[in-house]
Amino acid sequence: MGVKHAREYEDILVELKDAMHSIGDGYLFFEMETSEWEELGEAERLDLMEALADDVFYALGEDPVLRVGQGVVTYRPKHHIIEVSVDEKESRIIRLI
Repeated sequence: MGVKHAREYEDILVELKDAMHSIGDGYLFFEMETSEWEELGEAERLDLMEALADDVFYALGEDPVLRVGQGVVTYRPKHHIIEVSVDEKESRIIRLI
């Protein structure tokens, strides 16, 4: 199926990367240990979050709800958005159009 979008993919990816980074333990999606994450520099962490955002974007085309660490990422095609529930208090909305 795939995630349908009208915005530039690169723009969506930037917002999704920031949302993934906000989750805090999103690296668990890659089955990394906390100690491995803590050894990374900030640039490496951001690169990893970009890879995570890319993987999540394409995975949402197959499964519209994904757990990423303590967060939940939901593709809502009727509303043309991706919702990232960072925690119980914060959600980020990424517009696809």
